Amino acid sequence: MTTTQERTVVQALSAVMEDVQAISKNSRNTQQNFNFRGIDAVMNAVGPALRKHGVVVLPLGEEITSEAYETKTGTAMRNITLKVRFRIYGPDGSSIDAVTYGEAADAGDKAVTKAHSVAFRTCLLQALCIPTDEPDPDSQAHERQVQRVNEPDPNSVPVLRARIAAIAKTRGNSIADVEADFAGWSQGKKLVDADAETLLKYIDHVNAVPA
Repeated sequence: MTTTQERTVVQALSAVMEDVQAISKNSRNTQQNFNFRGIDAVMNAVGPALRKHGVVVLPLGEEITSEAYETKTGTAMRNITLKVRFRIYGPDGSSIDAVTYGEAADAGDKAVTKAHSVAFRTCLLQALCIPTDEPDPDSQAHERQVQRVNEPDPNSVPVLRARIAAIAKTRGNSIADVEADFAGWSQGKKLVDADAETLLKYIDHVNAVPA
């Protein structure tokens, strides 16, 4: 029979899972009006079982992302996203790692602490398969808005010049031919200096001339 001291981390975690099977949501967010399961509630439920079965969890920070922003009321906030690796040791000294993320915002200096608490709570809930009573991700779906590519203005100077070049190509004319024809039509003006209105009139003129 395997004693507590001889258990591997996986065996010890399995024993913790058997002892802690549910944690109720006793905390209340009064701003958004929803109940939640706070880090203290999770640690109060899981901590005794971890100690009982000789399991130790140590945090190893990996990545941090910080963003400063203001609320709609003008309050300066700091949003923190943490990637944390938790190393879980069993009674026999064996270990496994669990990586989770935590995100939180604060107007003072508590954003990192809050984000770390979220990451630790997520680690414990998921590693121990504790039900969260959260909506299933498959219960909601949405489609991304189609990103529309900004199409160039069909009456812009570059587009009109391209149309003129395309017409000339179909008629077997070179750019020099086009420039000379434009100069004759416009009484000496240069094609390169023409505005959109003039180019549109020239296109009408060219289309009216048989190929």
